[in-house]
Amino acid sequence: MRLYMSSLITSEFLHPGFSLMATEATITPHMALPWKHCIHLTLLLIQLSFPAVGASCRILRCNSDFVAATLNLGSGSGAAGMSAGAAAFSRGTVNVGYCSALRTYALCTRRMARACRGDLAYHSAVQGIEDLLIQHRCPRAGPTTQPRTLPQGTLSGDACFFEKGFFTREGRTPEYLHCSVFGDPHIRTFNNDFHTCAVQGSWPLIDNEYLYIQATSSPMRGRTYATVLTKITIIFKNWRQCIDQQLYQAEIDNIPAAFADGSVWSGERQGHHSLRVKTQSPGRHAEIHAAHIGTLLVVRQSGRSLSLSLRSPRSIVGAFSPEQDLQLCVWGCPASQRLTTPQPPPTSSPTPAASAHAHCAALLPAQDVYYQACVFDLIATGDLNTSLSAVGALQDAQSMISDMHRVHLLPVAFAYLTPSPPPLLLLLSMLGTLISA
Repeated sequence: MRLYMSSLITSEFLHPGFSLMATEATITPHMALPWKHCIHLTLLLIQLSFPAVGASCRILRCNSDFVAATLNLGSGSGAAGMSAGAAAFSRGTVNVGYCSALRTYALCTRRMARACRGDLAYHSAVQGIEDLLIQHRCPRAGPTTQPRTLPQGTLSGDACFFEKGFFTREGRTPEYLHCSVFGDPHIRTFNNDFHTCAVQGSWPLIDNEYLYIQATSSPMRGRTYATVLTKITIIFKNWRQCIDQQLYQAEIDNIPAAFADGSVWSGERQGHHSLRVKTQSPGRHAEIHAAHIGTLLVVRQSGRSLSLSLRSPRSIVGAFSPEQDLQLCVWGCPASQRLTTPQPPPTSSPTPAASAHAHCAALLPAQDVYYQACVFDLIATGDLNTSLSAVGALQDAQSMISDMHRVHLLPVAFAYLTPSPPPLLLLLSMLGTLISA
């Protein structure tokens, strides 16, 4: 259906002499050019706004800029009263402006080529531009239109400072949501679900209009079944005039207090920065403040594992399309990757259960999901340092969640590793439990 609509729109888009109504057949192509192409581009704009256009493919932005650039090039009204010379001059002026807008449109699509690869709407737009350049005899080289600037009122005041702007509009502070991922790996979602996941490789934690976060989980060195977070990638997407796209990456033993380009801040406005990075422990801790979206992120290293905690407003968290349907912070681990057997840890694991419980009880104030995660990781790895990831995650939750009653989640059905087929370690553990009984 989308391909059929695209062909209809493009075919009409490529024939400026085609009349939408029989009564308009007397209008010449040159007189109708700006008005008619705005109509066709508006139709194309509607098509490009369909959910199938990926969130990372910003062809809609290129298209809307082109519509704005051609909107005021002229129309057929009043042309009947012009002299032949004046009409020819007007047509020439319109065509020069139109060609400039087309070249700008083509340049914008070239910049989007990588993000829009494989997108039908993008390729339809590229083909339409190519045909129009030929049809209107536009030189490939030549001037382009100036980028459209947003009205000053749009970005005045606190537009790049989410919390202040929200309070000005709503008269209250925004509702914040919290997510964390840590340990082997455990995830506390924005909805306060808690999962332990049997995931390896790279998975998106967040993928919305403003932010993309990816976590990479790898087998722990020397342990067959334990996995840990080894890399975290954060992309702050280009937004208005507040920030340009920024990349942050952290790996084991390398948690930089700077973005990938070496900068420690981005997006200066009114003497403040929309993005900034700071650290309390160089190489092992980083805090990223994203004022333009009211979001705080904390990256830590505990032992040989990374962790990530964040706090973000509900409206930012919910700004995603149906295609962005894999976000571990929103929906948790996929059902096939969740560890679902709520059994106590086997007594023959590398660290005895009693010792693990005693160690985690000394570090954590309550037998909540953080305590259970601590016990799980300690038994799975035998490394006392892994227990610190649960401690750090709890500290972040305490600082990021304003309601202290919501910090400690009680374990409804805590997960322990039950892969299929069962590994030899688990079989031996079960046998040991039966014999001791």
